Amino acid sequence: MSLLAPQLSPPAKGSELLVAAAASLQNPLQEITTLESVDAPKMTVRYTFAASGALQRQIEQGAPIDVFISAAQKPMQLLQKQGLVLPETQTELLTNQLVLIVPKIADSNITSFQDLLKPTIQRLAIGEPRSVPAGQYAIEVLQNLGILDQLQSKLVLSNNVKAVLTAVETGNVDAGIVYLTDAQGSNQVIVTCTADPELHSHIIYPVAVLRSSQSIPQAKQYLKFLKGELAQAVFKRYGFGVPAA
Repeated sequence: MSLLAPQLSPPAKGSELLVAAAASLQNPLQEITTLESVDAPKMTVRYTFAASGALQRQIEQGAPIDVFISAAQKPMQLLQKQGLVLPETQTELLTNQLVLIVPKIADSNITSFQDLLKPTIQRLAIGEPRSVPAGQYAIEVLQNLGILDQLQSKLVLSNNVKAVLTAVETGNVDAGIVYLTDAQGSNQVIVTCTADPELHSHIIYPVAVLRSSQSIPQAKQYLKFLKGELAQAVFKRYGFGVPAA
């Protein structure tokens, strides 16, 4: 397993899988791949982690990806409309929650999203909403609470959710909106509140095999493993939920 370089080269047929996955999945997938290699020692799994929208565009441009795991439904739906995924393999893999975080060392007295209007909060990091699902969800929350317009001048846009977390950890911003799973993996931030699910679109991580894959049988086997007990136990430990049947 390794992170893919910016220039992706196609693997030899059946020798390895190239998986494009949302940045918020980096830690659990790296751990899960170690488990997967026990079941399929002849199959190498390599990853490229980025914002789901950015990965979607790479796939549209012909990147040699076997499996795509998105942090939102829209990027997957756009690929499906173009006939780029195998529809029979598309399934809902995980769920997540959206939270507001502040640096652990900060004394911001923030307990709600409405508190972001306080003058002590001057910089609020979110994902770039045009390509980062977490950023899209964040905009929905702020808009539905009626405070987006007042916060526009405070917004700092990041190219993925991990970058938002880092900005809060380092104190470069006063607060950030990330997934619960990202926040749980850091001891440098404090979760001040969780967004009401009614305020944003349902956070679903869909997964599918790409039609252009040269290793479709192995890719299907990988998807089956992700839905199995061993992998799901890892996802749950990192804070992910399982979609309702």
